[in-house]
Amino acid sequence: MQEQLPTLEQLWLDTLDWTPSGEVICQFQKLYELILEKNQQLNLTKITQPLEFWEKHLWDSLAAVVGVFEQEKLKAIDIGTGAGFPGLPISFAYPAWQLTLVDSTKKKVNFLAELKEKMHLKNIRPLAARIEELGQDPLYREQYDLVLIRAVAQEAVCAEYALPLLKIGGSAILYRGQWSEDQTQNLCQVSAKLGGEINSLKSLSTPVSGSTRNCVYLKKTKSTSLEYPRAIGVPTHSPLLS
Repeated sequence: MQEQLPTLEQLWLDTLDWTPSGEVICQFQKLYELILEKNQQLNLTKITQPLEFWEKHLWDSLAAVVGVFEQEKLKAIDIGTGAGFPGLPISFAYPAWQLTLVDSTKKKVNFLAELKEKMHLKNIRPLAARIEELGQDPLYREQYDLVLIRAVAQEAVCAEYALPLLKIGGSAILYRGQWSEDQTQNLCQVSAKLGGEINSLKSLSTPVSGSTRNCVYLKKTKSTSLEYPRAIGVPTHSPLLS
């Protein structure tokens, strides 16, 4: 018998002033079941206990978006999506949005493609690619309203990955744990080199474990120089300096 995720509607409401519909709750459960099943063959996530999965994968994914981006339609891309976070929960909650889920590990992207078919999802597109190449491809460069990037790299690297993909006026969300004023200063200066700026910072305490979550919102203000993103591996080995 499959383990059941907690629904916790009141906790959703108390923390985000939002509750998932019955259909979305069913999608959360199906996602959980498919990940647990595939996790036996492929290391998708170490977070498998129901309450921890709810907090660290579902609540955490949506906390950065709910109440911030309420547009009916957005074109978004999730960089380094892994098992589909934060992109999949967001795609459930916002079915009119179109989300590209990018990861460089083909096995994980193949799992997402299988999941798309099994769950009959029409608004996601799994893609196996290196983000440095996508950022230089006219089919992807400056094509997105929203970029999501969680647990991928340090802030300067995230900015170099994200900002070239955004349309002018678009936003990127950097999902972070601890955050410092020094990081804010560094990211502010690096983002300026890439055509962006820090728009806001939202600090949260996760509702079950009380962990720290910071959501850093970047705004694209002008076109990014064609020298960015740099070649594969360069951003991580030589992050831009403020």
